[in-house]
Amino acid sequence: MGVDAVEPSSILSFSSAFSYGVASMAMVFVNKAVIMQYVHSMTLLTLQQVATALFIHFGQVLGMSKRKDLSMATAKKLLPVSIFYNANVAFALASLQGVNIPMYIAIKRITPLAVLVSGFLRGKGKPPTQVSLSVVCTALGVLVAALGDFSFDLYGYSMALTSVFFQTMYLILVEKSGADDGLSSMELMFYNSILSIPFLFFIIIATGEFPHSLVVLSEKVSDIGLSNLMSTYKMTICLFFVRTPFSS
Repeated sequence: MGVDAVEPSSILSFSSAFSYGVASMAMVFVNKAVIMQYVHSMTLLTLQQVATALFIHFGQVLGMSKRKDLSMATAKKLLPVSIFYNANVAFALASLQGVNIPMYIAIKRITPLAVLVSGFLRGKGKPPTQVSLSVVCTALGVLVAALGDFSFDLYGYSMALTSVFFQTMYLILVEKSGADDGLSSMELMFYNSILSIPFLFFIIIATGEFPHSLVVLSEKVSDIGLSNLMSTYKMTICLFFVRTPFSS
């Protein structure tokens, strides 16, 4: 009885971890491929958030998912988290313009070290020795890899490290605020999208990226053909919803 009760849970946990790993790796390759062809990363992020909000809304209308009504108190609680999340993703996308995929993945592995150090400085106490050693070894491995990177790009590395900073701040904010308490993954994604859209629209207009970025996007769509675009969009949507919300 005990074995039967444990096995389904173990299989489900392994399947979830494996699916997340595959989707996370695939998203890096997809993002790199897109950024190499279309440099307007902030417009991409804005369109992603608009598509996510619409997708979740129509999913609720069609009865495919359930969501509580929007709460202003919850929105205020999640606003700082959403800002840091979008900053993390924006700088990550920008870094992919100059950093190769293996080094991008390696640099993002510095995040646990940054979280541990910030937690120690905030008085959370010293983490277990095994955890500290494993995180430090990973960070040293990243340093060695960076020193041997023949395609070193200062701009790309700067963007990636800035992304690590914002991801660390985001994780700290989530932990301190408890803003995700009582919310489902779908609700978190919906709040994040709704809160992000005005902020991102302001950014792409203030930087002059919009509306030129949409003209370039229209030309790219015409070049690759509508059928190929739809195939890529379906694959991206599938990968996106396998991942957990607020991840990078």
